[in-house]
Amino acid sequence: MASNEGFLTDEQREVLKLACQNADNLASPPKSLSSSPKSPSGLRPEHFVRVPGAGKASTGGAGGRHVKRSHSGKYGRAKKDGAGGKGTWGKLLDTEGDIHIDRNDPNYDSGEEPYKLVGATLSDPLDDYKKAVASIVEEYFSTGDVEVAASDLRELGASQYHPYFIKRLISMAMDRHDKEKEMASVLLSSLYADVITPAQIRDGFVILLESTDDLAVDILDAVDVLALFVARAVVDEILPPAFLPRAKKTIPEASKGFQVLLTAEKSYLSAPHHAELVENRWGGSTRNTVEEVKKKIASLLREYVESGHAVEACRSIRELGVTFFHHEVVKRALVLAMEIQTAEPLISKLLKEASEEGLISPSQMTKGFARLAESLDDLALDIPSARPLFQSIVSKAISEGWLDASFSNTSGEDGQPQAEDAKLKRYKEEVVSVIHEYFDSDDIPELIRSLVDLGLPEYNPIFLKRLITLAMDRKNREKEMASVLLSALHIEIFSTEDIVDGFVMLLESAEDTALDILDASNELALFLARAVIDDVLVPLNLEEIGGQLPPNSSGSETVKMARSLITARHAGERLLRCWGGGTGWAVEDAKDKITKLLEEYDSSGGVGEACQCIRDLGMPFFNHEVVKKALIMAMEKKNDRMLDLLQECFNEGLITTNQMTKGFTRIKEGLDDLALDIPNAEEKYAFYVEYAQKKGWLQASF
Repeated sequence: MASNEGFLTDEQREVLKLACQNADNLASPPKSLSSSPKSPSGLRPEHFVRVPGAGKASTGGAGGRHVKRSHSGKYGRAKKDGAGGKGTWGKLLDTEGDIHIDRNDPNYDSGEEPYKLVGATLSDPLDDYKKAVASIVEEYFSTGDVEVAASDLRELGASQYHPYFIKRLISMAMDRHDKEKEMASVLLSSLYADVITPAQIRDGFVILLESTDDLAVDILDAVDVLALFVARAVVDEILPPAFLPRAKKTIPEASKGFQVLLTAEKSYLSAPHHAELVENRWGGSTRNTVEEVKKKIASLLREYVESGHAVEACRSIRELGVTFFHHEVVKRALVLAMEIQTAEPLISKLLKEASEEGLISPSQMTKGFARLAESLDDLALDIPSARPLFQSIVSKAISEGWLDASFSNTSGEDGQPQAEDAKLKRYKEEVVSVIHEYFDSDDIPELIRSLVDLGLPEYNPIFLKRLITLAMDRKNREKEMASVLLSALHIEIFSTEDIVDGFVMLLESAEDTALDILDASNELALFLARAVIDDVLVPLNLEEIGGQLPPNSSGSETVKMARSLITARHAGERLLRCWGGGTGWAVEDAKDKITKLLEEYDSSGGVGEACQCIRDLGMPFFNHEVVKKALIMAMEKKNDRMLDLLQECFNEGLITTNQMTKGFTRIKEGLDDLALDIPNAEEKYAFYVEYAQKKGWLQASF
């Protein structure tokens, strides 16, 4: 036909024909019809079938009403182009030619319209979800109402598709103004844990990273904008810092998604005061910084304890507008109840009312209790009765129904007795005050004397963990002081094994630490790398530490990060100043001064003046560097004048046996390298060891 619009296709006609044949065979028509000699064998049922569907009939082929039998029983059809052969209907009604139905014809009958077979398309639930969330996001950008958006997303259901909501929200915000970008970050923080799980947040960002190449086609600065979204999520604590190194393993290095991760890590999360900068990059007009919220929570809880007005306290919590951060309210309230035990009934009353009103959701309540349970060991250093008080509050909360009965205090799951050993408790209490005093006085010898007086060297790893944990929650000055102290302790009283065990303990609890210290992973990596640069650890120790941590854990990722920091260009110089030299000196500067004073001594021979210069450095814990450099210089100059200086330093008590031992050990570890420049380095070293033992600088067992 010239036009077959609206008619059955050849394929559809064939399907229909076969169906009718099958129906004919199954129906087993009466024998008189099927075997009649007058029944034309060429006549098939389809000639009498009106195609069902939408009330229309097919005019394709020979319709049933166009068929006429002659009295002879022969099947008669119109001649080709014939107008009236015997036994025919004539040309005007012949269906072999072109057919055109004119809907404007007065005699038009809609029943003559051809049938159409319409294939119904099944709707894709994910497509429907995407359309629905696009509407929710548009409305949110217009109104700014977080609660309505959260409610709409809950009512939509299909929680398995929440990662696509994150992708849709951020991709729509990326192509808009800073206001919408800020709103998108605020909404994600609000939905976190209550509506969208942490795993779904992570999966949503992975989908975004995988589609960065496509986004960059329409959004020129897609890499930078998405990097800022990732950094903001880390700062807002909805993505852990370990997300970046983990994502790098799954995202192709040649993709723009990988560039996003590098930009987020290097340009945003590594900058000084990065949290404040990231939070205010888009104006920050719709939110408070996390630090400000914490201060407001602490303030309202203090006011409540003083006034006892639970209704007013609930109103203040509601006005904060941070439903996603209510776990912080719970945690701080519980800590306050332990610090001020007379306030415990008031705190329990407030949390109970907040739960009954639906102000604090069950998930936020459980999360707050869980966070406190994880930090009970540290809390017990300041509040010895913290554990029994916490257990009492848990029991009360479960019995009164404002804490889920499935919550359990896991503090005893490691097989240790829940009541800590009295000796260990006393040690932890003592070292906290010792560390605080050190941060105030910067007096390393006094701290070392205090630790020696405690007489518990088996707890040295616990001291290291506590030292770095306290330093991480302070400014760069205290971080620098902690790194300097590690060098001194390693020389005087800590073994390498103590240092390794302490870092293992720190890294095992890295995820818990990150709940309170946003940049915990990066800072722990810096402490590890700095320890290697300061010769407290050797690179092989990093392998040892990593081997004791679960694979793909936050701690193992931190070790990998430390390795990359060490292998970077100019790593030594950068890491020595990673905390800004907060104590007023840098190890590199000290090394330069030691080299200069030894060279000056070699040229002038003034032993007393050289000893005074060493004393003026004010770094007794670093005198092993004097020993090392003096011995190397003696090998190079081929004279023993440096031995006279070391003898004088030892006689005056300026360089201790521990420092001497450390210096000689460092020479021994680097003998292979020294031999490249000084062929007889091994013979010289053996001579110096024998000499030092005779003079009493070294133990005979060295």
